[in-house]
Amino acid sequence: QVQLVESGGGLVQNGGSLRLSCAASGRTFSTISMGWFRQAPGKEREFVAAISRSGTTIVYADSSKGRFTVSKDNAKNTAYLQMNSLELEDTAVYYCAASGRTMTILSRSPRGYEYWGQGTQVIVSS
Repeated sequence: QVQLVESGGGLVQNGGSLRLSCAASGRTFSTISMGWFRQAPGKEREFVAAISRSGTTIVYADSSKGRFTVSKDNAKNTAYLQMNSLELEDTAVYYCAASGRTMTILSRSPRGYEYWGQGTQVIVSS
């Protein structure tokens, strides 16, 4: 079992920045791939970014590319999502997710991850 606790959400102005953190426990962090997803009211959960166990492979959704940066500190058992140039459309609950499965290709689907955090709200205001 892996437990995930997110933090760092909040209210930010259009164009601002936030850094989300996801602290993991219950399994050696270097054996876990991490994903970030978000869900806006009335919408399906959508992929934001993912990072491999070692941190050497990273993928982004088109909407995140160039503005968001995902990273993973295996020594601190923590993953991060640095979000810059935030837009109103980025308002959502953000979730981190973890998978202990071997992934040839990092999954962009929520079904690819067995463990989920509780979510942290991000609100971008005009």
